[in-house]
Amino acid sequence: MDVDVRNRTAQRMLLLVSAGYFVSVWAWGLLSPLAPLTRDTAGLGGIGQALVVALPVLVGCLGRVPVGALADRYGGRATFLAVLAVSVVALGILAAGGHRSAAGLLIGGALLGVAGTTFAAGVQVVSGWFPGAGRGVALGVLGMGVCGSAAGGLTAVRWAGAYGMAAPFLISAALLTLCAVALAVFGRDAPAGPREPGRLRAALRLPITWRAGGWYSVQFGLFVAFSVYLPVYLDDSYGMPAADAGLWMAGFVIVAVLARPLGGWLADRMPPARPLSVSLAVLAVAAGIQSFRPPLPVVAVVLLAMAVSLGVASSATLVRAAEGAGPSLVGLVTGLVTATAGLAGFAAPVLMAFSFSATGAHGPAVALLAVAAGTAAWSAARKGR
Repeated sequence: MDVDVRNRTAQRMLLLVSAGYFVSVWAWGLLSPLAPLTRDTAGLGGIGQALVVALPVLVGCLGRVPVGALADRYGGRATFLAVLAVSVVALGILAAGGHRSAAGLLIGGALLGVAGTTFAAGVQVVSGWFPGAGRGVALGVLGMGVCGSAAGGLTAVRWAGAYGMAAPFLISAALLTLCAVALAVFGRDAPAGPREPGRLRAALRLPITWRAGGWYSVQFGLFVAFSVYLPVYLDDSYGMPAADAGLWMAGFVIVAVLARPLGGWLADRMPPARPLSVSLAVLAVAAGIQSFRPPLPVVAVVLLAMAVSLGVASSATLVRAAEGAGPSLVGLVTGLVTATAGLAGFAAPVLMAFSFSATGAHGPAVALLAVAAGTAAWSAARKGR
């Protein structure tokens, strides 16, 4: 393939999968901003509400292992399209009435979690089209799709109030369908030799799989606690209305997303362990401060520092994992790393809810997350090279 044609195709593919991932994350996180509205109609208690918020995160992250392996075997584009199709079905179920009961929310949330697996397929596509020094920035651009949760935070409550509870699910389903059509018509697989099936045993033997899984788990636990769970946290701790809390959530996610290309750029130009360990250390300090429940002006500064650090750490981790995995295992290793993080993402809001239920405060849970971030920073500084 001509170099110019390849570059143009690579840029088009980056745009297509980034747009698809953006809308997928939008759909994936819809149950979080809507949680205060569904709590009463579905008869959910605090733990039940946390489970509804966390279940899509768990399914989306654990599902990245098989999706990553399928992307290595059959290609990221075909796998990406399959995931988008399942996500549209899940949104249709929630719109049709699944949002009205606890059982419907749990079933719909579990199916909606499939939307979160698009990341593993997207990493395989991007790594194939950007195999050289530009991989870090390209992965950072793909990672900006996490901003989709901010779109959900900004629009879901307002659309539900104006047009009914089914509206956010139906609009997201329509956007996902458009993304799938665009990828099917204009997308291409990266030129490569014969495809090799993802080898689970080989991926599990790589030290980087476990190290990156640990680093990413800490990051993802903090990200879920202060993005997906943030509306509940701000309501419980500061009595903030749902609409205002949705704006805080959106701001947090936007800053974290905008910092991802910065993290990729830094990881392209220096050993990824350097930006990774520094950003994890900042997360430890920021979470430690937040564990004391400071006033809202201080919370704003803490959340800003956390958001920037999460964005930088995320891209640095993925660049390091892709380097260690190699082209034949990048999808599977990325799936394993993010699936491991899914356990932390599932546990974080449950831990926060349990802490508040047992002690009347989220501080103990946030303090544990701060200790975990400090430990990860130490590990990245020693083992990240």
